[in-house]
Amino acid sequence: MSLNPDLAPTPAPADVRPHRSWRRWLVGILFALFTYAVGLFLVVFPWTDFWTINYFEETVPVLRDLWYEPSFRGALTGLGFVNIYIACLQVVYSLRKS
Repeated sequence: MSLNPDLAPTPAPADVRPHRSWRRWLVGILFALFTYAVGLFLVVFPWTDFWTINYFEETVPVLRDLWYEPSFRGALTGLGFVNIYIACLQVVYSLRKS
């Protein structure tokens, strides 16, 4: 830190917005797409017939009752809706800051 006032940095004007790079915008959109895809998977997949064909059911038989419990499937679906909500927020944030 300099004690000389001539070398002190000047603050930027308040009306100038910092430049946001296109890479940062692209990463935000890609994150939103990934989050949306995971959310959609968690909303739909627990209620399909493929849910019963899995590795965990055979490996840990104690969890078999939990695996077929509708409340467990509902919790995963709720987590999927949270992911979709986060994806929507990220898209709005990315479009607003661009």
